[in-house]
Amino acid sequence: MTGLGLAGKRVLVTGGGTGIGRGIAMAFGAEGARVAVTYHQHAPDDALRAACPGLVELANEATDEADTEAVVAKVVDALGGIDVLVNNVGGMVARVPFEQMTYDHWRRVMSLNIDTMFLMTKAVLPHLADDGRIINVASVAGHNGGGNGATAYATSKSALFAFTRGLAKELAPRRITVNALAPGYIADTEFHAVHTPPPEQVKQIAGIPLGRAGLPADVAGPTLWLASDLAAWVTGEVVDINGGSYFA
Repeated sequence: MTGLGLAGKRVLVTGGGTGIGRGIAMAFGAEGARVAVTYHQHAPDDALRAACPGLVELANEATDEADTEAVVAKVVDALGGIDVLVNNVGGMVARVPFEQMTYDHWRRVMSLNIDTMFLMTKAVLPHLADDGRIINVASVAGHNGGGNGATAYATSKSALFAFTRGLAKELAPRRITVNALAPGYIADTEFHAVHTPPPEQVKQIAGIPLGRAGLPADVAGPTLWLASDLAAWVTGEVVDINGGSYFA
């Protein structure tokens, strides 16, 4: 443990079975937090369960309002409330150039990245403790427009920044902070394995000034800080995590 004061905190990480979400959940577990994760395709593995004793794991159709409300009710029943919500669910679906993009694809991307965050936050808010934390996982694509075929994805992540700032103002009277993370190239995740061809991966990593790809643990560190009392006066911010490859 690092002495961040997170022991016993009740933490919900959406999409916590794999990639960045898994790394964040494991980091909270190492701090002694009580952790719940939702998942869709990727159920938690034994390493995640070992890192988070008493892990609450719940399948969730994150675009379905009734299912999300039911899942939150189960988390609250298991943990007794929620202190920290990490909205991590999201994805690109596919790289599609705008001229070839269908409205169905556009709506799928918006639903996956924006609707899920709205539904989960709306369901959690009545149970979120005053002085609580909401941390939204976005992407550097929200700043720079992303790579080829990522216009829908980048648009959704940019919208997440505005959601974060608007909600930060609304929840300030309850001393609930709302911040976003904008990771750059993060290896050991399904995202780049599926959506970024190997030559492009090599090119992106070569352009990172700190000389390596990021890892889920690199995103988990700032998440823990934002969840701690050290960041109690930080709200409405977008924290860039990209090894120096982009400055907002």
